[in-house]
Amino acid sequence: MVRDLRGLGEQRMPGVRWVRIVGVACAALSALALSVTSASATSRIKDLANIEGVRQNQLIGYGLVVGLNGTGDTLNNIPFTKQSLQAMLERMGVNIRGATIRTGNVAAVMVTGNLPAFATQGTRMDVTVSALGDAKDLRGGTLLVTPLLGADGNVYAVGQGSLAISGFQAEGEAAKIVRGVPTVGRIVNGAIIEREIEFALNRLPNVRLALRNADFTTAKRIAAAINDYLGAKSAEPIDPSTVQLSVPPEFKGNVVAFLTEIEQLQVDPDLAAKIVIDERSGIIVMGRDVRVATVAVAQGNLTVTISESPQVSQPNPLSRGRTVVAPRSSVSVTEDGKKLAVVKDGVSLQQLVDGLNGLGIGPRDLISILQAIKAAGAIEADIEVM
Repeated sequence: MVRDLRGLGEQRMPGVRWVRIVGVACAALSALALSVTSASATSRIKDLANIEGVRQNQLIGYGLVVGLNGTGDTLNNIPFTKQSLQAMLERMGVNIRGATIRTGNVAAVMVTGNLPAFATQGTRMDVTVSALGDAKDLRGGTLLVTPLLGADGNVYAVGQGSLAISGFQAEGEAAKIVRGVPTVGRIVNGAIIEREIEFALNRLPNVRLALRNADFTTAKRIAAAINDYLGAKSAEPIDPSTVQLSVPPEFKGNVVAFLTEIEQLQVDPDLAAKIVIDERSGIIVMGRDVRVATVAVAQGNLTVTISESPQVSQPNPLSRGRTVVAPRSSVSVTEDGKKLAVVKDGVSLQQLVDGLNGLGIGPRDLISILQAIKAAGAIEADIEVM
């Protein structure tokens, strides 16, 4: 086939030109293959690490939700709701001390939210509203003005607005149905930020990157990629989860531009082999670098069946006997065993999964098998049980 193409090329163009075109095409294909391989194996520094200091802050507040259709707190059972309602009405000029209040349209709630990094005064943020008392449903409710406090006790935002509830509850005289959680709602852009957190990012002489998954190799690769890009030794891995960057002189006073250039660099992350097991739900997650030594695995189920078939013994007609129930039990034992399956040395994750699936076992038995292989020292991975 190559000979035919070369002959065709010699007829239509000079041989030198044909060789040059084929060489360029091969080089382009090789570059494309390398780019596809590297793109599938690498990640941006932006996706591997966080910039220290650029973070959210949690806020919390206590407030009242009004406008409920009789599904709010029972004031006689929830004293803090009654006290909050009285205090709120007194601030509005209504004195109800000593009066009997019977309303089911009010509910005490906790309001939570995350203050975004570098949020400016006057911008908005989302908040989540959760019932605190015995309210049955918050649908149709409106959150009254609620200050949101930070860990230092200062007010950073004020929340208010109509709730959006995804769950619902319906009940009749003898039946009730509940879908989702009707006592938790969300208010999109429901809080206005009143206080800013001062953080002079552009004046920092050094910036630290915090890896989302701590690893020595990944930290070293991130530092190497940054130094290669800048052409100077500006990045240094301090520990498996931190890389310290010295801001170059050309980026002094403009750290944002420096970080914008850095976070787009591609790095091949390296993670330790790990198997995560959730015994409550039977979920098993294996990392790509999990390897096992040569090991033989067998799995069997022991089933014990007990059946009761009592017999009735009746006396003869006109006799003085009485009817007696005689117990009769039947016990059987069945053991369904699989043959030994050999998992070869150094197999890949796909081969390991295929071999374990070949035993025809469920997730519960697979958890026990993985733990047994680990106990035998034949699996090269850490097992984390949630």
